[in-house]
Amino acid sequence: MIQNELKKAVGIKSVDLIQPHMTVGLGTGSTVYYMVEELGRRVQEENLAVECVTTSSRTWKQAEKLGIPLKKLDEVHTIDLTIDGADEIDQNYQGIKGGGGAHTREKIVALNSHQNVWIVDQSKMVSHLGKFPLPLEVNPFGSQQLFERLQAENLHPVFRVDDQGNQFLTHMKNYVIDLHLKEIKHPHLLADWLDHQSGIIEHGLFLDVVNTVIIGSDNGPKIIDHIR
Repeated sequence: MIQNELKKAVGIKSVDLIQPHMTVGLGTGSTVYYMVEELGRRVQEENLAVECVTTSSRTWKQAEKLGIPLKKLDEVHTIDLTIDGADEIDQNYQGIKGGGGAHTREKIVALNSHQNVWIVDQSKMVSHLGKFPLPLEVNPFGSQQLFERLQAENLHPVFRVDDQGNQFLTHMKNYVIDLHLKEIKHPHLLADWLDHQSGIIEHGLFLDVVNTVIIGSDNGPKIIDHIR
């Protein structure tokens, strides 16, 4: 199966986890796109009653067009289930997210959810994190000094730019610095260090977060449940 077919299969399968009257977090990305499309179909054709929050304006606009009932995060008391993608998932089911620059919002929604589901194609499964560059959302103020501090720690930082060569801006108008690490041997230690660096708003290490992973494979979606 081609990659888009794998993404579509896991996106559709993940909607089976959504029960009536749930509050659902909708993630961001190419695999989540198919999940939102299927959820919209079930809302319209099967009268599935849900309310949803989104991690990005792009997902909000897609869900709104499909007639999915939406709430802002601060308008809900709890999130029953969030379905999102991931850029890498290692053998311990730790993840890197933020390829689209939405990882701060994605992490806020994830940490306010009772259950988190990641939907990916099989190419996202790795033995160790780090081949995918680790995104940091950073405050523009003092970002050059932060960049130099990351360089001094041999973390191989690169400012992300857009297609026009300008500074990439997140939803909250911040910069992104990607760390090209190749392999992260101790993700918890790295996450703790990054958490204590002034100017970093959020990093893309999602550790001890996911409960269920649905992997798109040539033999159909594979569900790994009860991870934590």
